[in-house]
Amino acid sequence: MLDVDEARAGEGGEPPPGGSRRGLFGFLFSGSGWPYLLVPFIPLAVAFELAHASPTLIFFTSAIGVVPTAAVMGTATEELADRAGPGIGGLLNVTFGNLPELLIAFFALREGLHEVVKASIIGSVLGNVLLVLGGSMLVGGLGRDRQEFNQKAATSQAAMLILALAALTMPAVFELVKGGDLPLPGDELVTFDHAVEELSLIVAIVLLVAYAGGLWFSLRSHRDLFNPPDDGDGVDGHGWSIRRAVIVLAVAGLAVGLMSEILVGSIAHTAESMGLSEFFIGAVIVAVVGNAAEHWVAVYVAAKDKMDLAINIAVGSAAQVALFVGPVLVLISFFVGPNPLALVFNGFELAGVVLAVMVASHVTSQGESTWFEGLMLLALYVVLAASFLYA
Repeated sequence: MLDVDEARAGEGGEPPPGGSRRGLFGFLFSGSGWPYLLVPFIPLAVAFELAHASPTLIFFTSAIGVVPTAAVMGTATEELADRAGPGIGGLLNVTFGNLPELLIAFFALREGLHEVVKASIIGSVLGNVLLVLGGSMLVGGLGRDRQEFNQKAATSQAAMLILALAALTMPAVFELVKGGDLPLPGDELVTFDHAVEELSLIVAIVLLVAYAGGLWFSLRSHRDLFNPPDDGDGVDGHGWSIRRAVIVLAVAGLAVGLMSEILVGSIAHTAESMGLSEFFIGAVIVAVVGNAAEHWVAVYVAAKDKMDLAINIAVGSAAQVALFVGPVLVLISFFVGPNPLALVFNGFELAGVVLAVMVASHVTSQGESTWFEGLMLLALYVVLAASFLYA
């Protein structure tokens, strides 16, 4: 359920060591290699930042630069997890699997952009359960009558999302019942009283405990549900040594941190120059960019009729964000930024996440999918994104 980076292993490998130019080009233009074509955007973003270029240009180059760094981090984490065993491997995936999203949100917290942080959390959940899952079902279902996947594993993932949904909506309900107001989409920072901040802290701790339980459930006690027998169609890794994986992970971590800081620093100016709200940028653009490489992998494996992997990546990533990334950001906010992050979402975010989780739970409950169900998920995502645009 929660071992998302491990699920990536089945979709392809790297070119043979010392392989030919043809092998390298074949890898770069394959389903697993395309993110590395975007590496030049990393030095471009740094150069534009140092040259004080247009904030919009800086924003988009740094956003694209996040994609290859996230892909490299996913590969390095996967290699370490394969060698450390399922227990430590799960911990590594928790720590590094969502590092790009965490770093982007960390710098936004430091700048006091609390509403951007909350928008990115909700946007990431919506992107995974509607855009990614919908795209996977649509592409995978084309030319096929239906695709099947592990119903029990999908139901467990959906249950975790429903738990997260209930917990994340309660601070907003508390604020409304006490006579307060929800944030507006155009806000950057909204302050709440200590009771709401303390309630958000309690919710965050409970969700982290639930996430730890989910790790134990999926990696130890019921591992067979989430790790079906290998069909022999994938690759078990790239053969990296532990030293190589650690070095690559460290370098990629520095790169994604640099790209995240540049990205966040240009959000406000980009929103103003393009006439977009920071809410839309956080909920749609930043959320999609932070998971772009992982999103593509889900669609790619679905096209190869590996829906168990696609479901694991799409719904599992949404669970990670809701149960781990969001709560960790709440804890961090008590030490970073102007004031603690209260989990009080605006009306668009609440409506979007309620609809998304309900629909995703329904379409995954039967253990099979069709291209039409994927089209319906994508249609809902477009409607929500359009609503965010005009909010």
